[in-house]
Amino acid sequence: MMITPDILPILRCPHGGDALVLADAGLVERVNQAIADGTARDQLGTRIDTPIDAGMVNPAGDRLYPIRENITTLIADDAVQIAEFR
Repeated sequence: MMITPDILPILRCPHGGDALVLADAGLVERVNQAIADGTARDQLGTRIDTPIDAGMVNPAGDRLYPIRENITTLIADDAVQIAEFR
């Protein structure tokens, strides 16, 4: 993952504008398990099929913006619903 300490403070949640934080390894593992189980959904309720390498979480802890192959997806509708994984 290529999120460096100098870029982290400028990344913002596209939904609420708040700062994002890196997801911990346990949360990434739980999200990937939900993806494997077929229960992970994005903000539109669409099933997520592709595992994540890492993620950025909003302060409310209900959205994870996936990082795959060193690319962070900062599209509000593509965020993973994670309230039940916290």
